Amino acid sequence: MSSGPKGCEELSSLQCCVCGHRAELFDLPGRTGKYCLECSADVTTSILLITEIDAATLAGQDAGNLVAEFSQLSTRLLERAQSA
Repeated sequence: MSSGPKGCEELSSLQCCVCGHRAELFDLPGRTGKYCLECSADVTTSILLITEIDAATLAGQDAGNLVAEFSQLSTRLLERAQSA
């Protein structure tokens, strides 16, 4: 069974699905994994940013700032996952 950033399965039920840290874990609606506080906040923020980017794009508005923020957040999540 895999654990850490590659996936969450039964053996890793006590570890964050992103960073692999053992901490208090949180469920997010619509997600199968469990996340530590820091990663759950970043995953939730990324979901909201994606929603806002889509809405701005559909409305014909500039989403450049949102895309830049999403890029920074994605980089932070990737770095955290790779350090697991």
